[in-house]
Amino acid sequence: MGFFHKANVALWGQIPTSKEEKRLLHKIDWFILTFCCLAYFCNYLDRSNINNAYISGMKEDLNMHGNQITKINTIFTCGFIPNNIAILKFRPRFWFPFTILAWGLLTLGTFKVSSVTQIYAIRFFQGTFEASSFVGTHYILGSWYTESELAKRSGIFTASGLAGTLFSGFLQSSIHENMHELQGIAGWRWLFVIDFLITLPIAVYGFIFFPDTPYDTNAFYLTPAEKRLAVERLPKKNDTCLSWNIFKRVLGRWHFWMFSALWAITGEVESFSSNNLFGLYLADTGRPISARNNYPMGVSALGIVTTLITAMYIDVTKKHWHIGIWCAMIGILTAALILAYRPEPLVFVGYYLAGQVYCTQAAFFAWANLVCHNDNEERAIVLASMNLFSNAVNAWWSIVFYSANFGPRFTRGMWAMIGTSIALAIWTLLIRWFQKREIRREQEQEDGIGNPTNGGEERKKDASQLG
Repeated sequence: MGFFHKANVALWGQIPTSKEEKRLLHKIDWFILTFCCLAYFCNYLDRSNINNAYISGMKEDLNMHGNQITKINTIFTCGFIPNNIAILKFRPRFWFPFTILAWGLLTLGTFKVSSVTQIYAIRFFQGTFEASSFVGTHYILGSWYTESELAKRSGIFTASGLAGTLFSGFLQSSIHENMHELQGIAGWRWLFVIDFLITLPIAVYGFIFFPDTPYDTNAFYLTPAEKRLAVERLPKKNDTCLSWNIFKRVLGRWHFWMFSALWAITGEVESFSSNNLFGLYLADTGRPISARNNYPMGVSALGIVTTLITAMYIDVTKKHWHIGIWCAMIGILTAALILAYRPEPLVFVGYYLAGQVYCTQAAFFAWANLVCHNDNEERAIVLASMNLFSNAVNAWWSIVFYSANFGPRFTRGMWAMIGTSIALAIWTLLIRWFQKREIRREQEQEDGIGNPTNGGEERKKDASQLG
């Protein structure tokens, strides 16, 4: 039993001691985690479809040239807004499904485009609505799950998005083979129709079942006792509110600045894969459409596996910073292999290895959730600012370093990958230092400044092992 208990904890988090909490956790997983994962699956399915459509006939049909596909992705990024502020003002139960329905309708609208200019407009507003899914979900997960449960759920959530990217390639390849010119409609256009049909029922599911946060939920499937337990089992939070004082609270702490910069750096390490450079490489080197869609699926598959392993590792060790160091090394190795360029199998290895960097999503957003756990408003703003800072950089980064007309070698982008990977390692270690310093100060205040008790010494010892 000892082995199976440890395995269960490693795979799914600390097991609740009471039947009531077990039942509550099952409901949270079923109604919250599944909805968030399905929404993020569709989110990335809709995000990835534009790249898959581009290499599957859209480029030729719309007479696209130069770096227009890169501009489309950049405009999508510019549409992102800090949706976590909206979550603090509007009930997530209605806000999330509304944004899902909105981006689904915009995806459907792409089916009828006749020029790249129309895609520019659609993708801008699509980015505005899709921004809610990523940072908003990390805020919701941090509102319902304990520290021992959070990283794994964050990992599962991130993996669901990668599954959407993987499935998009498979879907486009299958559509091109079986539905191209069906009813006189090009295969890449059918992709957007099918994406909408997948997205619609998930929005309806959210309207019915999504339960808001533990502090204001009216979910019909939670008993009054379970609603109280959902609040009681989480760390006690300070009494805070959304007011003008929020600026002093948030901007006066290191959390906002350090985590925002961390994700701005990490986002550019991750953007190496999210810009689908592998698919562009395959197109530039003359691979058939099926290969352009199928080969990059391995990048997402490796990202899924690595993300889930990373989530389990973090919940066991609490060393989030290890992931930053590991992904920094992977980024440098990836860029070096692709810079070598020959023999070609090394290029493939480089692109596939880059998929591991996706695991930083679950690691770093769980890290920020943990550090900001006692201030709901700060936590919402920090999570939103992480994504906002990253997209502010990514709005021009992809054009400068990963523009489609730089293929197939993307030499400038490879050197940028090495630089951001080094920066990632340095910044990760800085945040670790700030976190340990904050924990020491909090312990000194609890024990009496300058007079720690024996218990305080024990907590300091624990803090010295914390990542």
